[in-house]
Amino acid sequence: MITANDIFTISSQKQFEKTALKVFRFQHENNKVYRDFCDFLKVNPQQVKSLQQIPFLPIQFFKSHDVVSNNDPAQVTFTSSGTTGMITSRHLVTDVTLYEESYRKGFSEFYGNIEDYVVLALLPSYLERDGSSLIYMVDDLIKQSNQPESGFYLHNHGELTQKLIELDKSGQNTILIGVTYALLDLIEKHQFDLKNTIIMETGGMKGKRKEMIREELHEQLCKGFGVNAIHSEYGMTELLGQAYSLGEGVFECPGWMNILIRDPEDALTYVKDGKTGGINVIDLANINSCSFIATQDLGKKNPNNSFEVLGRFDNSDIRGCNLMVI
Repeated sequence: MITANDIFTISSQKQFEKTALKVFRFQHENNKVYRDFCDFLKVNPQQVKSLQQIPFLPIQFFKSHDVVSNNDPAQVTFTSSGTTGMITSRHLVTDVTLYEESYRKGFSEFYGNIEDYVVLALLPSYLERDGSSLIYMVDDLIKQSNQPESGFYLHNHGELTQKLIELDKSGQNTILIGVTYALLDLIEKHQFDLKNTIIMETGGMKGKRKEMIREELHEQLCKGFGVNAIHSEYGMTELLGQAYSLGEGVFECPGWMNILIRDPEDALTYVKDGKTGGINVIDLANINSCSFIATQDLGKKNPNNSFEVLGRFDNSDIRGCNLMVI
């Protein structure tokens, strides 16, 4: 039996690989959707001896199947955002404490004690719908901060502007977590000169603005907020772990999460460090669902295990891995 302690105390690559292989065998045995996928690929779990041999489930399965590794009822169901009529992903979380432990420990690993920060959130697209895993996380971080000034903002930009200036002038460490287009809306109305505030962008334009390349976006945000770097959070509905970038769009994973970069034309092979390909995520916190997910994101991995997100696969639901027939 693999416990939360086994997952959240991983301290070396060797330990990570050993635990990942245990999780793979557990999920192969207990997750019918994943087992059928592995059978389709003719993978014998006893012959899987490395991370590269583990099959990664295409993320689109969360739109068409219940991806679970036990028979427990879902304590919470997270759903992805989508336009009207679009099929969205559903992540059935049977033990929400694993998610809470993952983002609390992950935040602490990158930023220290949450109680040292006022947490402000500008997440209109997420706040205006049900089932967002990001809202669940940020709401809890706001509570964990124990700061009366922490809170959500919707379209009340004037109030948020005043709060940011007040907190920053007082020397209070502050994090503003914002969906990208809303952060751009904010700096169009007011130019800041922040000294004690971290700006963290998450998500994208959500159809509200034209997509921008990261360098251009971060340059605009740095100038508008008067900061030297823009932080980013990399997470998704189908995962329980988050990677963070403290600037320059370079992400690092917590100890229970890792990525591999697959060949964009052949989903079952991998490219070398520095080469662009599809991002495969290993998230061991996702033990009750699937820990091995082939995302639709494009990226590249650096020799030190950090990675960059460069965009998304376009115009097809699955490319190089058209295995939705099972």
